[in-house]
Amino acid sequence: MNGNDKAGAKPPNARRALLLALVAGMFVAAGIGYAIYWTLVARYVESTDDAYVGGNLVQITPQVSGTVLAIGADDTEYVKAGQTLVELDQADSRVALDQAEAALARSVRQVRNLMATSGEIEANVALRAAELARTRADLARRAPLASSGALPAEELQHARDAVTSTEAALEAARQQLAAHRTLIDRTTVETHPEVQSAAARLREAYLAYARTALPAPVSGIVAKRSVQVGQRVGPGTPLMAVIPLDQVWVDANFKERQLLNLRPGQAVKLFADIYGSTVEFHGRVAGFGAGTGSAFALLPPQNATGNWIKVVQRVPVRIALDAAELAQHPLQLGLSMEVEVDTHERSGELRPKAARTAPAYQTKAYASLAELADQRVAAIIEANGGNARAVRRPVKETAEVAKSKSGAH
Repeated sequence: MNGNDKAGAKPPNARRALLLALVAGMFVAAGIGYAIYWTLVARYVESTDDAYVGGNLVQITPQVSGTVLAIGADDTEYVKAGQTLVELDQADSRVALDQAEAALARSVRQVRNLMATSGEIEANVALRAAELARTRADLARRAPLASSGALPAEELQHARDAVTSTEAALEAARQQLAAHRTLIDRTTVETHPEVQSAAARLREAYLAYARTALPAPVSGIVAKRSVQVGQRVGPGTPLMAVIPLDQVWVDANFKERQLLNLRPGQAVKLFADIYGSTVEFHGRVAGFGAGTGSAFALLPPQNATGNWIKVVQRVPVRIALDAAELAQHPLQLGLSMEVEVDTHERSGELRPKAARTAPAYQTKAYASLAELADQRVAAIIEANGGNARAVRRPVKETAEVAKSKSGAH
């Protein structure tokens, strides 16, 4: 090695110092970058991986007793709202329905008879009034003759007795008319209490008959089927559940220290373990649980003991998901999720106090049963001489209700 090479080479200490300076610079740059990131982004993000998909489990339970004849869907199958899931034996309810229809028809005819009899009783009152007028006129003609001695006193007494008798008969006829009018006063055939009572019993029998077919209240996937063909079930017996997977949400369990900056309506990014980081869901904070998970546990903790150890508590926060993204990438109940909440917007109330004005969930699967029962009542009243009309406006029938209606006829 010549002298020039020795002069151009850097000493080892100089190279080491340069390397350390570069590493230190990298750490400083990373620290500055993280500080900027934390200032602008990270301090506004609350995240947790203790989050799971939740949803409604719509229980299918009968409203009447009966023996199961058919099951319309099994676990894992998709059903539409209004589709018949379970059919019960209709024999007993059919007999009760026939009896109620006959009772209503009989009540209508009896009330019509009452109203027709009213005219007869009024005519009887008029007849008694005419007889009284006649007997009074006879008495008036006989009185002068009896005073002059031309008419025996006995005949005059007979005339007076006739007037008294016709007066009593007229009063009895009037009392009978008043008593009869109390049965039909200010009523028509269809509004008479007897007809209304029979109509209520018919509605009850019709509803019991129609409810032998159990429809799906919502569209979704069948789960937890326990009913079997031939099983005798009673009102309230759980038969199966329908889970509407298009209405699921996420319950994210945040630590208590993370709740301070969370507000309803804040934007949320979510990642499902089933899809990985390639699929990103978006949602909004919908609300907060009323207490920690331990507060609602089956066996709440007893912290008033000598060996107490503090444990960080978690509160469930409900996240509403975007419906379009959920339709594109379906989720099942219980799946694990990672949640990141953007807390930039903190102006909302921590715990909103505005009450809901519309139903959170509702079904129209049973809506037409009462309509059809009213139409049934009106048809029977009209068929037996009444002038009833359907109480409510007809609605579109679901498939299973139409089937029940055609079977009832």
